[in-house]
Amino acid sequence: MEDEYSGQGFGGVMISFLAGGLIGAGVAMLLAPKSGKEMREQIRGMAEEVKETTGDYYERVKKTVVSALENGQELLEEKKDLITSAVQAGIETCEKKRKKQDKNAESVK
Repeated sequence: MEDEYSGQGFGGVMISFLAGGLIGAGVAMLLAPKSGKEMREQIRGMAEEVKETTGDYYERVKKTVVSALENGQELLEEKKDLITSAVQAGIETCEKKRKKQDKNAESVK
């Protein structure tokens, strides 16, 4: 699965986005002429918006991680089965060859 942000991790992009939004909002609030009540209401609204956005990103990251873990476990099981089969085939081949050598050794005597 290819990373859609080409080289940057999703977490880094998310943190950069949130930090930029918070910095921009803080500067806007400092420069805007508003009363204390209006300012508190605006801060409260922005805090709720950030909380929702963060929750949405958290759910997306969680789904992505869970999906990657499940895919990794499936791949691990497939490879484990493949390796087990290969080892078993190698053991059987060695046993057949040893029996053949033992049979040839007995016929030479």
